[in-house]
Amino acid sequence: MRRLLTVLAAGVPLAAAVYLPTASAEPQTTSTPLNCAAPSVKAPTGTKVESVTAISQPGGTIQGTGVLQGTVTDVPAYCEVTVTLTHPGADDHAKVRTWLPVNGWNGRFQGLGGAAYLAGDNNVGLATAVKNGYAAVTTDAGVGDALDTSWALTSQGQVNTALLKNFASRSQHEAAVVGKAVVDGIYGKGPAYSYFNGCSTGGRQGYMEAQRYPDDYDGILANAPAVNWDEFEVATLWPQVVMNNEKTHPSSCEFNAFTAAAVKACDKLDGVKDGLVNDPSRCDFDPRRLIGTKVVCDGKELTITAADATVVRKIWDGPRTASGKKLWYGVPIGADINALAGPDPFPVPAAWVKLWVAKDPSLDLSTITYSRFTQLFKQSQAEYDKVIGTDDPDLSAFRKSGGKLLTWQGDADQYIPAQGTVQYREKVGRELGSAKKVDDFYRLFLAPGTVHCGLNKGDGTTDDLGALTAWVEHGKAPKTLPATLINAGGQSVARDLCNYPRVLRYTGHGDPALASSFTCVTPSRY
Repeated sequence: MRRLLTVLAAGVPLAAAVYLPTASAEPQTTSTPLNCAAPSVKAPTGTKVESVTAISQPGGTIQGTGVLQGTVTDVPAYCEVTVTLTHPGADDHAKVRTWLPVNGWNGRFQGLGGAAYLAGDNNVGLATAVKNGYAAVTTDAGVGDALDTSWALTSQGQVNTALLKNFASRSQHEAAVVGKAVVDGIYGKGPAYSYFNGCSTGGRQGYMEAQRYPDDYDGILANAPAVNWDEFEVATLWPQVVMNNEKTHPSSCEFNAFTAAAVKACDKLDGVKDGLVNDPSRCDFDPRRLIGTKVVCDGKELTITAADATVVRKIWDGPRTASGKKLWYGVPIGADINALAGPDPFPVPAAWVKLWVAKDPSLDLSTITYSRFTQLFKQSQAEYDKVIGTDDPDLSAFRKSGGKLLTWQGDADQYIPAQGTVQYREKVGRELGSAKKVDDFYRLFLAPGTVHCGLNKGDGTTDDLGALTAWVEHGKAPKTLPATLINAGGQSVARDLCNYPRVLRYTGHGDPALASSFTCVTPSRY
């Protein structure tokens, strides 16, 4: 359970990290007295306002709710406005919460995304946003906490399409509309700039905003985005399917041995041994090289077998049909295999496959054959791509609106393969006709050795929100994204993350711990 909570905490919107505002990108703060009273809020299209409340909150120490937890200290006083919406006929009740700093509002508005099956923020992101001068909004979409899937099926065993639509798309848009109206009602004027901020589920929600509601936000920070939801959610069950079908369950120590060996073998591909694999797609380490290797686990000596190597090879390779056709990407080389190949299936894909795809809460996942897996994968695509796939490459309306989209993702993301995000970025390039047209408004940065939603969560840091505000408000497109990363040895190293498709390459001299010792090059150059 501790591992699970740690993992889910990584999916909290990145607003939960304390950002140091960039002085050059800081709008003038307002000192207008704030009257914390329930404002008049017009219902967004297709909804009805059930209630509006306003409460003056003293701030101080804010505790995160639900399984994600978290704490933010020294939060200034704020006004909390809660608007409850319903979609007539749907019997849903979505709470949209807006927090507004009593003093020092910086003129900006921030929408916050969720994590796993949590549609919005658990107070940590809201508190951090207020602490940094933002007015911030989030929605629960009428669903539950991060692992609460009780809303998936109706009492008749059918998918609750209204709540799924809330979770997938419309509630985030409605939160943006309501939140801005609340800001205007409380401060007497709307925000100068509006931003969306999320990672994982929150990242997917950011992409949904860009695709379907291009005028909601000036800037969207959408990291490790759970786009391709209908595909990768099923694909992340693949490690369990492999182990069950191969009737081989390697221990965590054995999985770690494979990962460490692969990182060691591919470390120097960027020109220097620095504990980081800068381009995992070039790493072709063969797990069969470890057959016969002794591994000590919990005081017992284990010998890695050919069957263990087969399991790892299939997990790295990713899901395939029985005839060998590739379905999706596997766990990246260098990522923690144990995350998806533990004793029990990871609960997020397990729930998706049981409830939304099979519509059978009693489904025994351990009985899924390779052919059954292919059927479930294709069923998920067919039924849910248009609902929650969030992979529409046509971002022309968002580009035309002047919006900016910034994304980073860890190359060692153990839950959402970065190659899915790369594939989406390539599709956008083909849709718009050139990489330059994409770079004008959408930039992707891959972080070597970084886990799911890892930066600003203890696995390195970066001021991504500062980079986005500078881009939106001053036209300073980020050529690189300065970051601190954690290498395989646990040391902190500085890197200027490259704008995709470029990758880091050692210059041939200098301290490997310094960003200045690396340059960004196109992969074809080495």
